[in-house]
Amino acid sequence: MNTNTVETKRVAIFLAVAFGFAWLMALIIYLTGGLVNSPELIPGTGISLALALEAVGYMGAPALGNVVARLATREGWQNAMLQPNLQKGWRYWVAGWLLPALFPIVGAALFFILFPQYYDADLTLFRSQLASAPEAVRAMNPWLLIAIQLLQALLFAPLFNSLSTFGEEFGWRAYLLPKLLPLGKRKALLLSGVIWGIWHAPVIAMGHNYGLDYAGFPWLGILAMTWFTVVIGVFIGWATLRGGSVWPAVLAHAVTNGFAAVSVLVLKGEPNRLLGPTPVGIIASLPIAYLAFRILSSRWAKNETESND
Repeated sequence: MNTNTVETKRVAIFLAVAFGFAWLMALIIYLTGGLVNSPELIPGTGISLALALEAVGYMGAPALGNVVARLATREGWQNAMLQPNLQKGWRYWVAGWLLPALFPIVGAALFFILFPQYYDADLTLFRSQLASAPEAVRAMNPWLLIAIQLLQALLFAPLFNSLSTFGEEFGWRAYLLPKLLPLGKRKALLLSGVIWGIWHAPVIAMGHNYGLDYAGFPWLGILAMTWFTVVIGVFIGWATLRGGSVWPAVLAHAVTNGFAAVSVLVLKGEPNRLLGPTPVGIIASLPIAYLAFRILSSRWAKNETESND
Protein backbone atom coordinates (compact mmCIF):
# COMPACT_ATOMS: atom_id res chain seq x y z
CA MET A 1 0.00 0.00 0.00
CA ASN A 2 2.93 2.31 0.66
CA THR A 3 5.41 3.62 -1.93
CA ASN A 4 8.58 5.63 -1.58
CA THR A 5 7.21 8.98 -2.76
CA VAL A 6 3.85 10.69 -2.99
CA GLU A 7 2.34 10.29 -6.46
CA THR A 8 1.78 14.02 -6.91
CA LYS A 9 0.22 13.84 -10.38
CA ARG A 10 -2.45 11.38 -9.29
CA VAL A 11 -3.11 13.30 -6.07
CA ALA A 12 -3.41 16.55 -8.02
CA ILE A 13 -5.92 15.08 -10.48
CA PHE A 14 -7.93 13.57 -7.66
CA LEU A 15 -8.05 16.84 -5.71
CA ALA A 16 -8.92 18.89 -8.79
CA VAL A 17 -11.96 16.72 -9.47
CA ALA A 18 -12.99 16.21 -5.84
CA PHE A 19 -12.88 19.94 -5.11
CA GLY A 20 -13.89 21.20 -8.54
CA PHE A 21 -17.04 19.14 -8.95
CA ALA A 22 -18.12 19.52 -5.31
CA TRP A 23 -17.64 23.28 -5.31
CA LEU A 24 -19.51 23.50 -8.62
CA MET A 25 -22.44 21.78 -6.87
CA ALA A 26 -22.09 24.30 -4.04
CA LEU A 27 -22.25 27.19 -6.51
CA ILE A 28 -25.45 25.79 -8.02
CA ILE A 29 -26.93 25.40 -4.52
CA TYR A 30 -25.96 28.98 -3.67
CA LEU A 31 -27.45 30.40 -6.89
CA THR A 32 -30.72 28.51 -6.41
CA GLY A 33 -31.48 29.66 -2.87
CA GLY A 34 -28.75 28.16 -0.75
CA LEU A 35 -29.33 25.44 1.82
CA VAL A 36 -32.22 27.27 3.48
CA ASN A 37 -34.32 28.52 0.57
CA SER A 38 -33.68 25.80 -1.98
CA PRO A 39 -36.76 24.79 -4.01
CA GLU A 40 -38.35 21.39 -3.43
CA LEU A 41 -37.86 18.92 -6.24
CA ILE A 42 -41.17 17.21 -5.45
CA PRO A 43 -43.58 19.44 -3.49
CA GLY A 44 -44.52 18.08 -0.09
CA THR A 45 -41.64 15.61 0.19
CA GLY A 46 -39.10 17.88 1.88
CA ILE A 47 -36.50 16.81 -0.69
CA SER A 48 -34.97 20.04 -1.91
CA LEU A 49 -32.66 20.67 -4.83
CA ALA A 50 -29.91 21.51 -2.34
CA LEU A 51 -30.36 18.21 -0.49
CA ALA A 52 -30.18 16.23 -3.72
CA LEU A 53 -27.14 18.08 -5.04
CA GLU A 54 -25.36 17.81 -1.71
CA ALA A 55 -26.11 14.11 -1.13
CA VAL A 56 -25.34 12.98 -4.67
CA GLY A 57 -23.16 15.56 -6.40
CA TYR A 58 -21.19 17.11 -3.55
CA MET A 59 -20.63 13.94 -1.52
CA GLY A 60 -20.03 11.93 -4.68
CA ALA A 61 -17.25 14.19 -5.94
CA PRO A 62 -14.39 12.39 -4.13
CA ALA A 63 -15.46 9.05 -5.62
CA LEU A 64 -15.54 10.70 -9.03
CA GLY A 65 -12.03 12.02 -8.35
CA ASN A 66 -10.85 8.50 -7.59
CA VAL A 67 -12.27 7.16 -10.85
CA VAL A 68 -10.97 10.04 -13.01
CA ALA A 69 -7.47 9.90 -11.49
CA ARG A 70 -7.22 6.17 -12.10
CA LEU A 71 -8.46 6.43 -15.67
CA ALA A 72 -6.35 9.49 -16.52
CA THR A 73 -3.13 7.88 -15.26
CA ARG A 74 -3.96 4.27 -16.22
CA GLU A 75 -3.50 3.22 -12.63
CA GLY A 76 -5.86 0.29 -12.71
CA TRP A 77 -8.06 -1.03 -9.91
CA GLN A 78 -5.89 -3.57 -8.13
CA ASN A 79 -5.61 -1.40 -5.00
CA ALA A 80 -9.13 0.05 -4.95
CA MET A 81 -9.84 -1.32 -1.42
CA LEU A 82 -13.33 -2.44 -2.43
CA GLN A 83 -12.94 -6.00 -1.11
CA PRO A 84 -14.78 -6.40 2.22
CA ASN A 85 -11.81 -8.27 3.73
CA LEU A 86 -14.03 -9.46 6.58
CA GLN A 87 -11.84 -12.34 7.68
CA LYS A 88 -8.96 -9.99 8.51
CA GLY A 89 -10.82 -6.77 9.19
CA TRP A 90 -14.11 -7.68 10.92
CA ARG A 91 -12.95 -5.94 14.13
CA TYR A 92 -12.74 -2.65 12.26
CA TRP A 93 -16.19 -3.15 10.78
CA VAL A 94 -17.47 -3.53 14.35
CA ALA A 95 -15.49 -0.50 15.52
CA GLY A 96 -16.81 1.54 12.61
CA TRP A 97 -20.36 0.52 13.47
CA LEU A 98 -20.42 0.95 17.26
CA LEU A 99 -17.96 3.70 18.17
CA PRO A 100 -19.49 6.43 15.95
CA ALA A 101 -22.79 5.75 17.74
CA LEU A 102 -21.11 6.20 21.11
CA PHE A 103 -19.11 9.35 20.29
CA PRO A 104 -22.11 11.71 19.90
CA ILE A 105 -23.73 10.47 23.11
CA VAL A 106 -20.60 10.88 25.23
CA GLY A 107 -19.77 14.19 23.55
CA ALA A 108 -23.26 15.55 24.18
CA ALA A 109 -23.10 14.43 27.82
CA LEU A 110 -19.82 16.32 28.22
CA PHE A 111 -21.34 19.43 26.64
CA PHE A 112 -24.42 19.35 28.89
CA ILE A 113 -22.25 18.86 31.99
CA LEU A 114 -20.37 22.04 31.10
CA PHE A 115 -23.51 23.90 29.94
CA PRO A 116 -26.43 22.45 31.94
CA GLN A 117 -28.70 25.38 31.01
CA TYR A 118 -29.15 23.80 27.58
CA TYR A 119 -30.19 20.38 28.87
CA ASP A 120 -33.91 19.70 28.83
CA ALA A 121 -34.73 16.86 31.23
CA ASP A 122 -38.43 17.31 30.42
CA LEU A 123 -37.85 16.50 26.73
CA THR A 124 -40.07 19.39 25.66
CA LEU A 125 -39.08 19.27 21.99
CA PHE A 126 -39.35 15.50 21.78
CA ARG A 127 -42.76 15.49 23.48
CA SER A 128 -44.00 18.10 21.00
CA GLN A 129 -42.89 15.86 18.16
CA LEU A 130 -45.02 13.07 19.64
CA ALA A 131 -48.18 15.20 19.60
CA SER A 132 -49.33 13.73 16.28
CA ALA A 133 -48.28 10.16 17.11
CA PRO A 134 -50.82 7.41 17.89
CA GLU A 135 -52.12 7.37 21.44
CA ALA A 136 -50.32 4.11 22.24
CA VAL A 137 -47.02 5.74 21.33
CA ARG A 138 -47.74 8.90 23.33
CA ALA A 139 -48.49 6.75 26.37
CA MET A 140 -45.01 5.20 26.31
CA ASN A 141 -42.13 6.51 28.41
CA PRO A 142 -40.38 9.09 26.20
CA TRP A 143 -36.95 7.87 27.32
CA LEU A 144 -37.88 4.40 26.14
CA LEU A 145 -38.94 5.86 22.80
CA ILE A 146 -35.60 7.64 22.50
CA ALA A 147 -33.80 4.38 23.23
CA ILE A 148 -35.84 2.69 20.51
CA GLN A 149 -34.99 5.47 18.07
CA LEU A 150 -31.28 5.11 18.85
CA LEU A 151 -31.46 1.37 18.29
CA GLN A 152 -33.23 1.92 14.97
CA ALA A 153 -30.57 4.44 13.97
CA LEU A 154 -27.84 1.95 14.85
CA LEU A 155 -29.49 -0.70 12.68
CA PHE A 156 -30.70 1.36 9.73
CA ALA A 157 -28.28 4.32 9.43
CA PRO A 158 -25.56 2.07 7.95
CA LEU A 159 -27.99 0.86 5.28
CA PHE A 160 -29.44 4.20 4.17
CA ASN A 161 -26.58 6.62 4.80
CA SER A 162 -23.95 4.40 3.20
CA LEU A 163 -25.41 5.22 -0.20
CA SER A 164 -24.06 8.75 0.14
CA THR A 165 -21.06 8.25 2.45
CA PHE A 166 -19.51 5.81 -0.02
CA GLY A 167 -18.99 8.76 -2.35
CA GLU A 168 -16.75 10.49 0.16
CA GLU A 169 -14.96 7.47 1.57
CA PHE A 170 -14.10 5.92 -1.79
CA GLY A 171 -12.24 9.17 -2.42
CA TRP A 172 -10.75 10.29 0.88
CA ARG A 173 -9.92 6.99 2.54
CA ALA A 174 -9.65 4.57 -0.40
CA TYR A 175 -7.61 6.89 -2.64
CA LEU A 176 -6.14 10.02 -1.05
CA LEU A 177 -5.07 8.49 2.28
CA PRO A 178 -3.06 5.62 0.74
CA LYS A 179 -1.46 8.08 -1.67
CA LEU A 180 -0.24 10.18 1.29
CA LEU A 181 1.22 7.27 3.25
CA PRO A 182 4.80 7.92 2.03
CA LEU A 183 4.66 10.94 4.35
CA GLY A 184 4.17 8.56 7.28
CA LYS A 185 0.90 7.42 8.79
CA ARG A 186 0.53 10.32 11.21
CA LYS A 187 1.07 13.00 8.57
CA ALA A 188 -1.12 11.15 6.07
CA LEU A 189 -4.01 10.88 8.53
CA LEU A 190 -3.73 14.50 9.65
CA LEU A 191 -3.23 16.00 6.19
CA SER A 192 -6.10 14.05 4.65
CA GLY A 193 -8.33 15.27 7.50
CA VAL A 194 -7.35 18.90 6.90
CA ILE A 195 -8.04 18.57 3.17
CA TRP A 196 -11.39 16.95 3.93
CA GLY A 197 -12.32 19.84 6.21
CA ILE A 198 -11.38 22.55 3.73
CA TRP A 199 -13.42 20.71 1.09
CA HIS A 200 -16.51 21.41 3.25
CA ALA A 201 -15.90 25.19 3.24
CA PRO A 202 -18.62 26.25 0.73
CA VAL A 203 -21.45 24.42 2.51
CA ILE A 204 -20.23 25.61 5.91
CA ALA A 205 -20.36 29.16 4.52
CA MET A 206 -23.99 28.50 3.56
CA GLY A 207 -24.88 27.47 7.13
CA HIS A 208 -24.32 23.71 7.16
CA ASN A 209 -23.82 22.39 10.73
CA TYR A 210 -23.28 25.78 12.42
CA GLY A 211 -25.85 28.16 10.98
CA LEU A 212 -25.21 31.70 9.78
CA ASP A 213 -25.30 33.89 12.88
CA TYR A 214 -22.24 33.05 14.97
CA ALA A 215 -19.26 35.27 15.74
CA GLY A 216 -16.46 34.80 13.24
CA PHE A 217 -18.78 33.53 10.52
CA PRO A 218 -17.88 31.68 8.33
CA TRP A 219 -14.19 31.23 9.15
CA LEU A 220 -14.62 29.86 12.66
CA GLY A 221 -17.17 27.41 11.30
CA ILE A 222 -14.71 26.22 8.66
CA LEU A 223 -12.01 25.86 11.33
CA ALA A 224 -14.36 23.96 13.65
CA MET A 225 -15.39 21.65 10.82
CA THR A 226 -11.74 21.06 9.89
CA TRP A 227 -10.97 20.18 13.51
CA PHE A 228 -13.80 17.65 13.43
CA THR A 229 -12.76 16.11 10.10
CA VAL A 230 -9.20 15.74 11.37
CA VAL A 231 -10.14 13.92 14.57
CA ILE A 232 -12.89 11.74 13.07
CA GLY A 233 -10.71 11.25 9.98
CA VAL A 234 -7.93 9.75 12.11
CA PHE A 235 -10.35 7.15 13.44
CA ILE A 236 -11.96 6.44 10.06
CA GLY A 237 -8.57 6.30 8.35
CA TRP A 238 -7.23 3.94 11.01
CA ALA A 239 -10.23 1.64 10.51
CA THR A 240 -9.66 1.71 6.74
CA LEU A 241 -5.95 0.92 6.84
CA ARG A 242 -6.17 -1.69 9.58
CA GLY A 243 -9.19 -3.33 7.98
CA GLY A 244 -7.67 -3.22 4.51
CA SER A 245 -10.96 -2.07 3.03
CA VAL A 246 -12.98 1.08 2.44
CA TRP A 247 -16.14 -0.44 3.91
CA PRO A 248 -15.39 0.13 7.61
CA ALA A 249 -14.96 3.81 6.69
CA VAL A 250 -18.24 3.90 4.78
CA LEU A 251 -19.96 2.28 7.74
CA ALA A 252 -18.36 4.62 10.31
CA HIS A 253 -19.25 7.72 8.30
CA ALA A 254 -22.83 6.51 7.83
CA VAL A 255 -23.33 5.90 11.56
CA THR A 256 -21.68 9.23 12.41
CA ASN A 257 -24.21 11.02 10.20
CA GLY A 258 -27.07 8.96 11.61
CA PHE A 259 -26.26 9.86 15.22
CA ALA A 260 -25.13 13.46 14.63
CA ALA A 261 -28.40 15.02 15.82
CA VAL A 262 -29.11 12.73 18.80
CA SER A 263 -28.36 15.54 21.27
CA VAL A 264 -31.12 17.72 19.79
CA LEU A 265 -33.67 15.45 21.48
CA VAL A 266 -32.64 16.80 24.89
CA LEU A 267 -31.73 20.34 23.85
CA LYS A 268 -33.32 23.61 24.83
CA GLY A 269 -32.28 27.15 23.98
CA GLU A 270 -29.74 28.24 21.40
CA PRO A 271 -26.21 27.13 22.30
CA ASN A 272 -23.14 28.10 20.35
CA ARG A 273 -23.06 25.31 17.78
CA LEU A 274 -19.33 25.78 17.34
CA LEU A 275 -19.02 24.16 20.77
CA GLY A 276 -21.81 21.57 20.67
CA PRO A 277 -23.85 19.65 21.54
CA THR A 278 -23.63 17.88 18.16
CA PRO A 279 -20.32 16.08 17.52
CA VAL A 280 -19.11 18.73 15.05
CA GLY A 281 -18.81 21.13 18.00
CA ILE A 282 -15.38 21.52 19.59
CA ILE A 283 -16.40 20.38 23.09
CA ALA A 284 -18.69 17.58 21.90
CA SER A 285 -15.91 16.26 19.65
CA LEU A 286 -13.43 15.78 22.53
CA PRO A 287 -14.21 12.06 22.98
CA ILE A 288 -13.40 11.53 19.31
CA ALA A 289 -10.27 13.66 19.67
CA TYR A 290 -9.10 11.53 22.61
CA LEU A 291 -9.38 8.36 20.54
CA ALA A 292 -7.59 10.09 17.65
CA PHE A 293 -4.75 11.03 20.00
CA ARG A 294 -4.49 7.43 21.18
CA ILE A 295 -4.33 6.22 17.59
CA LEU A 296 -1.68 8.76 16.59
CA SER A 297 0.46 7.91 19.62
CA SER A 298 0.16 4.15 19.09
CA ARG A 299 2.95 1.87 17.90
CA TRP A 300 0.96 1.24 14.72
CA ALA A 301 1.00 4.95 13.78
CA LYS A 302 4.73 5.19 14.42
CA ASN A 303 5.48 2.42 11.93
CA GLU A 304 6.30 3.74 8.48
CA THR A 305 4.71 0.81 6.67
CA GLU A 306 1.31 -0.80 7.09
CA SER A 307 1.20 -3.70 9.55
CA ASN A 308 -1.16 -5.48 11.89
CA ASP A 309 0.95 -4.98 15.02
